[in-house]
Amino acid sequence: MRFHIQQESDIPASTQLYNQICFAIAARHYPPGHRLPSTRQLAMQTGLHRNTISKVYRQLENDGVVEAMAGSGIYVRDQQKPREIKPLVGPRGRALPDIDRQVRQSVDELLNGGCTLQQTRDLLTREIDWRLRCGARVLVSTPQEDLGASHLIAEELTPNLEVPVEVVPMEELAAVLTESNNGTVVTSRYFLQPVEAIAKLHGVRAVAVDLNDFRQELDLLKELRQGSCVGLVSISPGILRAAEVILHSMRGNDLLVMTANPDTGSRLLALLRAASHVLCDRPSLPLVEQSLRQNRAQLIRMPIVHCAQSYLGSATIDSLRKEIGLLA
Repeated sequence: MRFHIQQESDIPASTQLYNQICFAIAARHYPPGHRLPSTRQLAMQTGLHRNTISKVYRQLENDGVVEAMAGSGIYVRDQQKPREIKPLVGPRGRALPDIDRQVRQSVDELLNGGCTLQQTRDLLTREIDWRLRCGARVLVSTPQEDLGASHLIAEELTPNLEVPVEVVPMEELAAVLTESNNGTVVTSRYFLQPVEAIAKLHGVRAVAVDLNDFRQELDLLKELRQGSCVGLVSISPGILRAAEVILHSMRGNDLLVMTANPDTGSRLLALLRAASHVLCDRPSLPLVEQSLRQNRAQLIRMPIVHCAQSYLGSATIDSLRKEIGLLA
């Protein structure tokens, strides 16, 4: 993946690079464990000073997004390392490895490590109970100012999980977990570090979900002619900010970009009047279409509306199902 820095932009170069790297990680262009380009490589690609790139990497490390390994480089932090739990033989008699042997080996390792048989049973029981507790419910949490991101995540998780899914502002998460710490907390990678800190205090696991790479949308934006006006509509202010930075990094001042929350009627109408193309998320689409119908007489031309069908990456829901024990 190549990064583009607009030197004439009002947005600091370090902020442009930080946001683009975060997007690359969230969209799995850089998956967990991936080694990021060296400061020298990024300096040659972006034209930035290596000290600026080092500063961005330090900020990413402080935010828990990446980790530095001495003498090796900067790597995308592996937030979770889900263990592959293979199912027992089912009614269809599928061929499986010797599960009994694996269990015996695990018990032997604990005994050889100095545990008594009673301690071994307690350890295994505690781990199983903890995993069962993690699968009791899912709490989706982001800061109150960007609660729309939580609603986008919850909308896609609810029909795909057989457990209750609740949206909880990050500011209220500690109080909710104090009442009951059953469940798993889910958030975007952008907010994982503060959410993870709260979850750990209550003995609860925090899991980050990965965003869609929005490849179709980005390809569409690359093809728009210079001078086009693009409208971005989302229930998530954070997504709007990130998309605006990324779009500006891609096209500079070639495009006029307008953003709106679908609930802000006057701003949405101004956007629909000016934009030739409108990109929105699924929760925003009904309000966009309603506004177009109600104000058709005021529009010189009808904008082309493109709705992003998915906010989350294609594999992240299955990964979460495995993580909380819902997928064999």
